[in-house]
Amino acid sequence: MILEALGSALLGFALSWAIAHRLARRLPSRSLVLSTGPAGALVGAFITHMALGPGHAPATLLGAAAVSAALLSLLVRPTRTGLRRSATA
Repeated sequence: MILEALGSALLGFALSWAIAHRLARRLPSRSLVLSTGPAGALVGAFITHMALGPGHAPATLLGAAAVSAALLSLLVRPTRTGLRRSATA
């Protein structure tokens, strides 16, 4: 369980670093992004581990990556060109 937690935290940090590097203009502060990734991965690993039980390390890491990516996607803001108002507004 400790190795799964450490692996999922590292996976979440790597994912958040890649997102922060790639989409820097569309994200809030870098420290928020770099802390959300590992936190989401740890929550995802906990949920997956409780659902599947011990002995499913690859599936636990997959669940950790999925929850981390979902939480990081909530931080992404739309681009300014993507905001369009309707003609009636």
